[in-house]
Amino acid sequence: MKFRNKSKQQRLRDRVIVITGASSGIGLATARKAAARGARVVLSARNEEDLRKIMNEIRDAGGQATYAVADVADPAAVDRIAETANREFGGFDTWINNAGIAVYGRLTEVPLEDKRQLFDTNFWGVVNGCRTAVKHLRERGGAIINIGSLVSDRTMPLLGIYSASKQAVQGYTDGLRMELEHDGVPISVTLVKPGSVNTPFVDHSRNYMEEAPYYAPPVYDPDVVAEAIVRCVQKPVREITIGGGPRLMAIVGKFAPRTMDRYMEATMFRAQQDPERQTSASDSLDSPSAGGRERGPYRGMVRGSSAYTTAMLSDLTRALPYIAAAAVVAASVRRWSDRAA
Repeated sequence: MKFRNKSKQQRLRDRVIVITGASSGIGLATARKAAARGARVVLSARNEEDLRKIMNEIRDAGGQATYAVADVADPAAVDRIAETANREFGGFDTWINNAGIAVYGRLTEVPLEDKRQLFDTNFWGVVNGCRTAVKHLRERGGAIINIGSLVSDRTMPLLGIYSASKQAVQGYTDGLRMELEHDGVPISVTLVKPGSVNTPFVDHSRNYMEEAPYYAPPVYDPDVVAEAIVRCVQKPVREITIGGGPRLMAIVGKFAPRTMDRYMEATMFRAQQDPERQTSASDSLDSPSAGGRERGPYRGMVRGSSAYTTAMLSDLTRALPYIAAAAVVAASVRRWSDRAA
């Protein structure tokens, strides 16, 4: 298994893809989509019953899948995911760090232990996954895809500790990418940053708010994120934000931070709470809750596509900076030639 040339699009049927957090939401949607297109997938999560059902579903549909039960906060358990991939498929070439959990509530009210536990999954789970992936891919080459978030760029109130963990993921991802590139290691590193996605995210989250947690619009279907991830598997990019709305929020947050502060203070406390829903009786912070579902309980309009994301992942759009640079050089040459004449 080789993955030496990162510039050429790779066929999915040639790939072995490890996916953490594969029992629900974005991870499950990605596993199904990749397997349907011929990739061999290694599913990982904490709930063995869900993993076994998903594996059998993929196999019954003609795909190839196996699973490894693991808590990504445990480095030894993460290493065993790689061992499963080696045993079942002779190795892997793509590792997707998707596992994550959220805690809703004011930063001053969320218990310290919950904050640490969230970081164990969201940040240290990515660190552990990258460590294992680099160890196995250093010579053969491959791809690492980390799942960040809109809040990697812009903190969301009531999701403060979750935002902090995703910002840590972005910093770690950027640092790892530069180190691998400097050392000539043939591993691409991509950060995928979704906004709100209609997954069981809110049902699996721990809640310290008065009302049940809810999705701040715009809300995208998990298939939109899964499609972007699969395209990054085939042809890696540095990073990609899912959705034009989330990208706009990140840009305004960077160049007009106080304006974005005021907007979020005025809207996001209300938008992220739903008085019509009951808080889930069990969350996934301490132990796995029921998985097997891609979609969550959002009642509003769910966006089934993103023109912005499609455009940013197209070959033409990625070539535009080089086309622009070539035009500048050509114009400079013409001016020099005119003066010389």
